[in-house]
Amino acid sequence: MTRVAVQGAELHTQVDASDRSNPPWIILSNSLAADHTMWDPQIPALTSRYRVLRYDTRGHGLSDAPSGPYSFDMLVGDVLALMDHYQIDKAAYMGLSLGGMTGLGLALTHPDRVERLVCCDARADAPEPFVKSWADRLAAVDRDGMRGILAGTMERWLTPRFRKEDPEMTTKVEAMILSTSVTGYKGCAEALKRLDYLKDLSRMRVPTLYVGGAEDAAAPPDAMQAMAKATPGARFTPVADAAHIANIDNQSGFHAAVAEFLELA
Repeated sequence: MTRVAVQGAELHTQVDASDRSNPPWIILSNSLAADHTMWDPQIPALTSRYRVLRYDTRGHGLSDAPSGPYSFDMLVGDVLALMDHYQIDKAAYMGLSLGGMTGLGLALTHPDRVERLVCCDARADAPEPFVKSWADRLAAVDRDGMRGILAGTMERWLTPRFRKEDPEMTTKVEAMILSTSVTGYKGCAEALKRLDYLKDLSRMRVPTLYVGGAEDAAAPPDAMQAMAKATPGARFTPVADAAHIANIDNQSGFHAAVAEFLELA
């Protein structure tokens, strides 16, 4: 675990080694209100092929939470700074929600640094209803801190089935949300309200796989299917029985969705 200086902050990073000789890199990026540990279920499979760089997005986890607003240019710049720190010329990248959107920005602006992209449970634009939906959430955070949006977030993130069958992981996810900096949450929300990559997807040159929970209301399957159609050579693979945090909600289904694209066993 290492803290790495980026523009205006230090970010917490973790490298999970592979037993392979000279393995390729993959970078994992977390959703809003999560941290690098959201990827714990995927680490055993990923390290069979990759050296894995995980990090806490600015304003999240153990990373600094400078005053916002943040922008996707800023979040993309953070990834580039981490790659330069670890001397990573080119890597695969997998991000979910906010992390997936950051991956779109990285692949569009620096395609030479991205070997392949897995964009999970994400949008590519911010239509008016999406922008307006943040007013109530940010008001709740101002009033009650992260606990003010806990119940609604959990309902979007994990299916009722999962929350009933895995109370231990559900408790861990709740703790992850509650530990998120209010400043960081609000800073990243401002970036989300200005999301504007859909118009640029036709010029994507990085091999791209879109993956999303079949029951995800935050990044609906029809929106992700439209993103895949707009992206040359891309496809969308839904994960059955999963909501917004599909990699936790249906771990085996998520693995099946990404394994071939990422060349995992």
